[in-house]
Amino acid sequence: MAAAREPQEPERKPFKLLGILDVENIPCARESILYGSLGSVVAGLGHFLVTSRIRRSCDVGVGGFILVTLGCWFHCRYNFAKQRIQERIAREGIKNKILYESTHLDPERKLKSSSNS
Repeated sequence: MAAAREPQEPERKPFKLLGILDVENIPCARESILYGSLGSVVAGLGHFLVTSRIRRSCDVGVGGFILVTLGCWFHCRYNFAKQRIQERIAREGIKNKILYESTHLDPERKLKSSSNS
């Protein structure tokens, strides 16, 4: 008997928004688009309920989409960059801890010897 082949998953095409923005692989893109679309609906519907002007409500909805999407994008990217910097600092600290542990350059060893004196 031939060995049973595992069913292969079909190769997934990345989802691109407007043909340029790869939403699956760019950090923060998915959340920004989702929040922007929600902001668009809320702003447009809210404006329509207040004024009953359809065309102006659509304009407000598009403006709400742009503002909320950009706001979420910049907020998320700022936090993403801050997290990467913190990870890099922690990684360097762990590397230095491993490198200098139990040597004369170990800062903890200096602190212990000065507190014992």
